[in-house]
Amino acid sequence: MQESFEVTGGISLKGTLTPQGAKNEALQVLCAVLLTEEKVTISNVPNILDVRKLLSLLKGLGVKIRKTRTNTYNFQADEIDLDFYHSDEFQEDAKKIRGSVMLIAPLLARFGRASLPKPGGDKIGRRRLDTHLLGFQKLGAKFKYEGEKFFLEAKRLKGTYLLMDEISVTGTANVVMAAALAEGTTTIYNAACEPYLQQLCRMLNDMGAKISGIGSNLLTIEGVDEMGGTKHRILPDMIEIGSFIGLAAMTQSEITIKDCRVDQLGNTLSVFRKLGVKFKIKGDDIFIPKQKSYTIQSFIDGSIMTIYDAPWPGFTPDLISIILVMATQANGSVLIHQKMFESRLFFVDKLIDMGAQIILCDPHRATVIGLNRKSQLRGIEMTSPDIRAGVALLIAALSANGTSIIRNIHQIDRGYEDIDKRLNAIGAKIKRVKT
Repeated sequence: MQESFEVTGGISLKGTLTPQGAKNEALQVLCAVLLTEEKVTISNVPNILDVRKLLSLLKGLGVKIRKTRTNTYNFQADEIDLDFYHSDEFQEDAKKIRGSVMLIAPLLARFGRASLPKPGGDKIGRRRLDTHLLGFQKLGAKFKYEGEKFFLEAKRLKGTYLLMDEISVTGTANVVMAAALAEGTTTIYNAACEPYLQQLCRMLNDMGAKISGIGSNLLTIEGVDEMGGTKHRILPDMIEIGSFIGLAAMTQSEITIKDCRVDQLGNTLSVFRKLGVKFKIKGDDIFIPKQKSYTIQSFIDGSIMTIYDAPWPGFTPDLISIILVMATQANGSVLIHQKMFESRLFFVDKLIDMGAQIILCDPHRATVIGLNRKSQLRGIEMTSPDIRAGVALLIAALSANGTSIIRNIHQIDRGYEDIDKRLNAIGAKIKRVKT
């Protein structure tokens, strides 16, 4: 039995939303609890499908998990069942979530062996594991690939100089966790430096690691023999914050987004300004007033605005889908260039069916001709292809004329906590139905 959203569009919303904890950070720091026998407390953990799956994997490994209050958990990994980790049952469950790839580093560093099936996750293009495996190999691990499964072994990882072949967030996270317990010093150049990765490094330092260069693309890790417990709070999810800004603009709504950690949003807000969205920063809150229209800026020479994704501090690829949907009702045109994943723009066919004017130039680029609200999108039946496109389609449906059906919403549930209930609380009409 699958679930769908039945969405009534064309309703202006009003109220306050608080972003959940960051999904991408949660998947990293939850894996890091395996680096120590001592108790680790993590708060602001989002109650989303991917996190629940990872918690189940950790519990299966023998990690003691206790929920102390809403979105806060205690973890203790002092009795790990490595035999179960290598079992077919565990490996089959690990396939279902891409975040399981970050279990490798702490298990390899602490216990000397790890294995992993080809992980799941969004179907948004090629997402290689080479960066992870080559990093482990440079640290002294031996690996082999047999029948859709990787096997890694190392008596004690040894520090080294690493030039990352791509700026991979999860690849950097895996190598950092492994290097934290390696013998000697590891230097990682071309490292990812997203806020989530910075948060992981700070948490590891609180556990006794010695990591310097946090926030830059050059990290130095002096290996330690063991690590201890800590308390850590996950950042608010910048992707959800951006999604709410896009929602407010598309539905002509007045929304306040609470507790945003504005200092950690990088250039996110400036990109929304380029699309003409007005908002005010009040402390750590973002207030978006009701806007009848928003006009896309052009470059200084008058040429068409181009929005593209890039590794941090560039614009995050996870918000490209939101920007694209917003542009459909803007005044003006924009070229959206999705550089990092070649299948992430394929959801635009649903928007075209809703009445949007979009030219898909190639798998990476789409030109959006804004309708300036002269022609409202219309409700249709559609299917969510991945997490971010799913929420973009939900925003489109909320702004559309009539009723939309969105199928395959488990993709949305993977990354957004109770999104239907939270939006309904400020005036949306989203009904969850079984199909």
